[in-house]
Amino acid sequence: MFISGRLAVALGLGVIPLVAFTAAGLPVWAVLGGWLLLCGILLAVDITMAASARTVTVTRQLPSRARMGEPVSTSIAIHNHGARAMSALLRDAWQPTAGASPARMRATIPAGERRRVEVPLLPRRRGELVSEFVFIRSRGPLGLGGRQARHDVRGAIRVLPAFASRKHLPSRLARLRELDGNTSIQVRGQGTEFDSLREYVRGDDVRSIDWRATARAGTTMLRTWRPERDRHVVILIDTGRTAAARVGDGTRLDAALEASLLLAALATRAGDHVHLLLYDRVVRARVTGIDGAGLLPAMTDAMAPVHARLVDTDWSGAFAAIRTLTTRPSLVVVLTAQDAAESARGFLGAFPTPSRATTVLVGSVTDDAVGDLAKRRGSREEIYLAAAAERTLRDAENVADAVRRAGGEAITADPDALPPKIADRYLDLKAAGRL
Repeated sequence: MFISGRLAVALGLGVIPLVAFTAAGLPVWAVLGGWLLLCGILLAVDITMAASARTVTVTRQLPSRARMGEPVSTSIAIHNHGARAMSALLRDAWQPTAGASPARMRATIPAGERRRVEVPLLPRRRGELVSEFVFIRSRGPLGLGGRQARHDVRGAIRVLPAFASRKHLPSRLARLRELDGNTSIQVRGQGTEFDSLREYVRGDDVRSIDWRATARAGTTMLRTWRPERDRHVVILIDTGRTAAARVGDGTRLDAALEASLLLAALATRAGDHVHLLLYDRVVRARVTGIDGAGLLPAMTDAMAPVHARLVDTDWSGAFAAIRTLTTRPSLVVVLTAQDAAESARGFLGAFPTPSRATTVLVGSVTDDAVGDLAKRRGSREEIYLAAAAERTLRDAENVADAVRRAGGEAITADPDALPPKIADRYLDLKAAGRL
């Protein structure tokens, strides 16, 4: 049973008969008691006349997966098995990050019929969205009150990463096609698969000159190569405490997921094998042995429930886990946030030794707000903040220099620029024959 706001309005209207009848000489308590009794009788009749909220069947219709930030259409079907028409108020128990409207939904369901109510969602967080029940209120004809019941009908949606960086994919694929020789543009670079011969142009690598072809043609001829395929790209995403820091509209982990998805989409089109590992102290997600069209769905599905943990990452275990994925020549991309020398000691101490066959890239997300703070000098407080910001920037550069001295490559950018920057570096390595 429940009562509505109309009952409070009805009780408030009792002021009118109270003033009128007390002016006629009737006792105040008698008028007040009579009005309360009348409202109670009307409420009881209203509840009795309301259709039962338990004699209904509730079913859901919703997708199993959706992308963060994109509208999701879900619905609830209610079948009224009772003998009375139902004027229903519904509340679907989604958590706030599902983006459901806070207003209760209304539906009129005739006896013996079924009605469907749309429940639009706008997910704002990755992971599992769950609604365990639907609450139904059946109002009486007067609207003073009614009956209510909870129906345990579970609904779940896995919210995948937004993959907003896919807008950069067409331009990178066009460059990849140029490297593959599928367009008329000739790309200078080294590889292992011979493609064709062409005339030497100033600036070309003299090591690619084909002297036999030069003798036959009477002009300097150059060998061109196709970028190598069937290489391995290993992406390691740090899910430790530094990944929980907010940068822009999301966290550092969100930016790392965007960069890994763009790189994986590009690498799989290039014919390379992609391995994904999310790690802090244990493996949080792993994708390996999947190629082609099934790679991105598998990656987004594995990423969806993973969130940053407030623990320090075990880098020795992380790099050891990489070695279990592949022993072939590969590109290792580590997406982390190493911006302080003290906290980066474990990372630098476990840093793998790059070789000619293996290239290690370290991608880090920077916060533009820190750079803005470093430029302000308007007040004493801003000067102190600028000094702290400059110290932060200097520490991050020191860590990047240490990565370069260890034989790796450091790439830093804001959340929007990091994915295309890593993709461009991957293409540069392809063009240079290093991958």
